Amino acid sequence: MTLLESEDFLKEIHIKKGSMQLVDFDLSSEILSKTDTLKKELSSGGSAANTIHGIANLGISSSFIGKVGRDNYGLFFADDMRQNNIIPMLFEGSADSGRAIALISPDSERTFATYLGAAIELTAEDLSDELFEGHDYLYLEGYLVQNRALINRALTLASQHKLKVCLDLASYNVVEQNVDFLNQIIRDSIDIVFANEEEALALCGKNPDEALNYIAEMCDIAVVKTGKNGSLVKRGDEIFKIQAVAANCIDTTGAGDAYAAGFIYGLAHNLSLDKCGAIGSLIAAKVIEVVGAKLDTKSWERIKKDIEKITKD
Repeated sequence: MTLLESEDFLKEIHIKKGSMQLVDFDLSSEILSKTDTLKKELSSGGSAANTIHGIANLGISSSFIGKVGRDNYGLFFADDMRQNNIIPMLFEGSADSGRAIALISPDSERTFATYLGAAIELTAEDLSDELFEGHDYLYLEGYLVQNRALINRALTLASQHKLKVCLDLASYNVVEQNVDFLNQIIRDSIDIVFANEEEALALCGKNPDEALNYIAEMCDIAVVKTGKNGSLVKRGDEIFKIQAVAANCIDTTGAGDAYAAGFIYGLAHNLSLDKCGAIGSLIAAKVIEVVGAKLDTKSWERIKKDIEKITKD
C-alpha cells in the first residue's frame, strides 16, 4: 500500500483511478521502484485475505486456500495468517508471490495494480475434499473469475460439503469483462452476493435499488453497498436499508472486505439481516479510519464491545 502525492502518477502508469488493473511482473516492479520514497506499508492482503482476517479477529475459526511463491512475500503471507489464527492452506507455485499494490490518492480513493504471480497458478486440481471439510462457508472473491475451472471446482466441492457460498464481485471492470459467467454462477451456485453500486451496475445495468431486486431473485441474500449512504440487503420479501456508520475517512482500502467480514460473522451467529449489516457497516467504518485494510488488537477489542451492543438491541 502506497500513499500517492498526486493522481498524476496513475496517468503516468496508465491505470484508471479507482480500478483494479492486472499488471505483469515488470510493471509491478517498476511501480514499486518509482514509489520507493513514498510512505508505504506491507501487509498480507487481497480481497478474500482481508475478509478472512476480519472474520478470524472476530473469533471465528477460519482457513485460507491459495498459492504463493518461494520468496519472502510468501513467507510473510503464511506467517501473518498463522499469527491471526487462520489456517494457511497454501500451495507453492513456480512464479513469485502475487502482490496487489494499493495506490492511495490524496482524496483517499484506492487504485490497485495487481500482479497475480503464483496466485494465478492455483488450479482446480489443487482443490480436494480435505480442504473443505469442517467448514460452513466458502468465501470467493470476484478476482478469481479469470480461472473458471477453479471456481467451478470450488463450487462443486462446496455443494458436496453443504457449505454456504458467498461471492464478492470485487471490481466493476472485472464484472464488465465476465458479466455472463457471473450471472450464471450466481443463479446456479451462490447463496450470498456482495456488490458495491458500481459492480451492481456492471452486473445488470440497474441502479442500486433495482440491482438489489435483480440479484436477490438469483440467490438467497443480496447486499448492495452504497458508500456513505450505507447498504441495501434483501432476502425473499425482506429488505433492509442499513445506515453507514460515521467515520473520518482516511483510506477506503478494504472497506468492502471488512463489511463482508462483519456480515458473515452475523450470519454465522444466526443474527437478523439488519444486525448483520449493522456489524458490517461498523467494521467498514473502522477500517476506513486507518491506512490499509487491517486493524490492530485494541481496535478489534473495541469493535467486539460495539458488536455486543448491536446484538442486544
